[in-house]
Amino acid sequence: MEIKVGVVGATGYAGAELVRLLLNHPYAKLTAISSVTFEGQKLSEVYPSYFGLCDMVCKTQEEVVEKCDVVFAALPHGLSQELAASCAKHMKFFIDLGADFRLEDEETYKTWYGCEFLDKALHEQAVYGLPELFRPLIRGRTIIANPGCYATAVPLAVVPAMEAGLIETNHIIADCKSGTTGAGRKPTQTTHFPDCNEGFTAYKVASHRHTPEIEQTLSCYSPNPVNLTFVPHLLPVSRGILATCYAALKEGVTEEQVRYVYHRRYQQEYFVRVLPKGSVANIKHVQYTNFCDISVHVDEHANTLVAISAIDNMVKGAAGQAIQNMNLVLGLEEKTGLMLIPPAF
Repeated sequence: MEIKVGVVGATGYAGAELVRLLLNHPYAKLTAISSVTFEGQKLSEVYPSYFGLCDMVCKTQEEVVEKCDVVFAALPHGLSQELAASCAKHMKFFIDLGADFRLEDEETYKTWYGCEFLDKALHEQAVYGLPELFRPLIRGRTIIANPGCYATAVPLAVVPAMEAGLIETNHIIADCKSGTTGAGRKPTQTTHFPDCNEGFTAYKVASHRHTPEIEQTLSCYSPNPVNLTFVPHLLPVSRGILATCYAALKEGVTEEQVRYVYHRRYQQEYFVRVLPKGSVANIKHVQYTNFCDISVHVDEHANTLVAISAIDNMVKGAAGQAIQNMNLVLGLEEKTGLMLIPPAF
């Protein structure tokens, strides 16, 4: 079995990470890549680490769609809808790592991204691709909205307790930290080394675009509207997201109950590791992998659940999950091409 795959936006961080992972996929053949900024150049000229491994020349989006069975798009918001329409017309699988298909409500999309749904019927065909939570809905679909990085880490940390009715849903706090690759390849003043190095700061406080996406996912598991306080912070590291999530426990809920629910919820999920009591999730232990580590804690004094998740924002938070979705829709074992071992130090 050979799957011809292509990456649109291959020279961004998420696109380059897709290339890295796809080169090791036993059934995927990287057939075409594109980049507006570096069209006509070899990928290895942009990323020297790919020299001799992927010297493929960046072509146009049209060539990627023409030559490939599966098209991954690693583009800024607002640029994927027409590409998705082209893939649908040519009966190609389309997996979008951007935000264009993540939100179900058009008004919410307008509010947070300033864009409209160009083809409402196309959006109705799309499905939100967080496999551990929406696997039955993903199978058989051809347009997959790959979740945002924060929007992966937070729901995976919170859903088991919410699903089991152990927590109050009227005010959940997500206190999250991300490596600088989450800001994309184009440098900004915030990610400039002198400003970022040896610093640690919050950004987009109570105004980050992943807020409605997280609330949308959590609301699927709650009988009541979910209100989220979400504050991201920038860590002076390249990779990783640590999501520390707080929610009030319902009266009488014990730590033993909480731990049982988390182990039961994820016992069949290869990529989610619920850590033993006393351990704390650490981004270092999931680096370069598709794992999500979760540690569960109960603050008895405040009757509060503290659920902490750690992911690599470039893998489980982007490219790895996209490949996991490809495996799922094509009927492959989900961990195919993703058997990555985190470094020990």
